[in-house]
Amino acid sequence: MPVTDPLSVAAALHQRRSIRKFTDQPVDPALLKDIFAAAQRAPSGGNLQPWQVTLVTGARWQAVKDAVAARLAMGREGYQPEYDIYPKGLTDPWEARRFGVGEGLYAALGIPRDDKAGRLAQFVENYRGFGAPVMLFLHCSRIMGPPQWSDMGMWLQSVMLLLVEAGLASCPQECWALYGRAVRQALALGDDQILFTGLAIGYADADAAVNQWPVPRVALNDVIDWQGF
Repeated sequence: MPVTDPLSVAAALHQRRSIRKFTDQPVDPALLKDIFAAAQRAPSGGNLQPWQVTLVTGARWQAVKDAVAARLAMGREGYQPEYDIYPKGLTDPWEARRFGVGEGLYAALGIPRDDKAGRLAQFVENYRGFGAPVMLFLHCSRIMGPPQWSDMGMWLQSVMLLLVEAGLASCPQECWALYGRAVRQALALGDDQILFTGLAIGYADADAAVNQWPVPRVALNDVIDWQGF
């Protein structure tokens, strides 16, 4: 990927955030091709490179949205989860972090806790990719285990940082895995594949409040135990 005015890795990390409102500006496929070519340098155990990607836009992207909308209309009966996105019985401090980021999101949107309809409408926006013109679906063979899922995460982070460098934005969306079968069928993926996540890609709506609120990170001492230093 040619770079004329690169960001530092640290700057890209600070600028990256999960965007929840995109403009309708199209994305140059040649630019995406350069980004994915660079992301192929991501590490993987044994050089397996287990990630498989299906990229959609236009009518193909709309077909996926339509397929999942039909499942959404069924309520909880429409769920087809590929895996547990969060552990069952999640406890603090992790549950508190999850609750806090959700409340921060709705506060930025001005949707109070008792506005069930407003919160549901915002939830549905997940399955429209927040207006992103491109959706990346990341999947792999079902024979892969936790180490290979870690490899997919490293590839995905590489893509997200490269998108920032290119002036693009993204939002990783594991929520698509709640309707895994519908997505896989819409993408013509075989049952040998398991859907890991979606990644909405496009240009951020810089004026949208939902893209500006501060997302906290815990202190280093909460996650790092320094031994022998």
